[in-house]
Amino acid sequence: MLDFLEWFLASAWPWIIAAIHVVLMLGASAHVVLTKRDTRAAIGWVGVIWLTPIGGTLLYIMFGINRIQRKARALRHGVSQRGSSPGTRGVSQDAIERILGEESEHLEPLTTFVNRLSDLPLVDGNRITPLCGGRPTYDAMLAAIDSAQHYVALQTYIFDNDPIGQLFADALGRAHQRGCLVRVLIDDVGARYTWPSIKHTLRKRGIPVATFNPTLIPGKFHYTNLRNHRKIMVVDGQLGFTGGMNIRQGHLCDPGMKHPIDDLHFQIEGPVVGHLRGTFAEDWAFSTGEFLDGPTWDPMLRPCGQSVCRGIADGPDIEHDKIRLTMLGAIGCARQSVEIVTPYFLPEQPMITALNVAAMRGVAVHIILPERGNLVLVRWACTAQLWQVLQRGCRVWLSPDPFDHTKLMVVDGTWSFFGSANWDARSLRLNFEFNVECYDRDFAGQLAAIIHGKRARSRETSLAEVDGRPLWRRLRDGVSRLALPYL
Repeated sequence: MLDFLEWFLASAWPWIIAAIHVVLMLGASAHVVLTKRDTRAAIGWVGVIWLTPIGGTLLYIMFGINRIQRKARALRHGVSQRGSSPGTRGVSQDAIERILGEESEHLEPLTTFVNRLSDLPLVDGNRITPLCGGRPTYDAMLAAIDSAQHYVALQTYIFDNDPIGQLFADALGRAHQRGCLVRVLIDDVGARYTWPSIKHTLRKRGIPVATFNPTLIPGKFHYTNLRNHRKIMVVDGQLGFTGGMNIRQGHLCDPGMKHPIDDLHFQIEGPVVGHLRGTFAEDWAFSTGEFLDGPTWDPMLRPCGQSVCRGIADGPDIEHDKIRLTMLGAIGCARQSVEIVTPYFLPEQPMITALNVAAMRGVAVHIILPERGNLVLVRWACTAQLWQVLQRGCRVWLSPDPFDHTKLMVVDGTWSFFGSANWDARSLRLNFEFNVECYDRDFAGQLAAIIHGKRARSRETSLAEVDGRPLWRRLRDGVSRLALPYL
């Protein structure tokens, strides 16, 4: 008997390993087929699984399975953190018609579309203040923290341990010492852009800090997915901040700075602040298990302005691509103009088609991008895609340094869209983002003036310029574009 076992183990082990490998490949492939919506992604993963023995299956188990969605569903079972604050009601259809007026009545289908897409209503009575650049943004945020009486909830992708990060840590520490409830949530990758991490400084001050989706991925690896890219701060439930700005020294754009970053952030007051608060509360509960509820965290919000707004939170834990579909809906409704400012322009084919169709309908489509992006592969891949919009009449402008990190969209001088989302597949499908849509002609006019100022400082590129690149550059850029889903 022992001789048989020795013979079996000596001669049959390759067959045992092969059988286990086949079973794992079949199981992983079945999971791909049943869960991946994008056909190209499904084909790619099946190819990796079958053509890379053992390793392909392990890669899929580590990076291909969306565990975020499963954990979020389990946590949210029977609990709804995100929503409007007490006393807040959605805007009626009659009110929307009055707000839009005859000039913008063609945007009414957009309100219906996003109502069906989102779990949050449009709310009236908001006031939004654009904050151009790091200094006015940080001054306003630090002043808000110092004025806090009840709580400060801060969520960001990057929170650097640099002079600006220290200013925020000091202000949050003072709020904590005054007896305010302070909660800070940082994405795990973004928390490691500087070393040592700012987390240690915050914890020394007694501030509860959590990181979103802990991972072993190095903090300097910029092309990672399933990251929380949202930037939200809420003070006392009454005052909110959101946009594209992280907490880091580079946003000050001081002379001689090595990597200056221009950006746009927003101060928000009114009922839509409840949407920011609710999104933070869900992410905090997801990361810590602590639910932030009750009158302290969710106070009554009073109207204080004329903007009709809605917060739109999106991520891989949600069934619909809410931000991407909202963009598509807005482009489809446009009649006069679509103005876009984004640091990264790698849209998938449906977005490119929508922009081209709009331009061919006679809509003026203007896209402003940085001439020199901060991520080399993204810049190359973006250039490789530009011909697809230039050849149909879209106009592309390249802004000079400093690197412009602004994320902004304005349609027909009435509807605006701002927040953390970029125009790329990683942002719109694989990361957690937060944007705000707004119906307000006066506010849209302020944003249009900002956009026109950026365009005046930029130079327009052309199809001839893009097609005239040397062959080696076109090949380099084209190869980079193949990694589009990961960039």
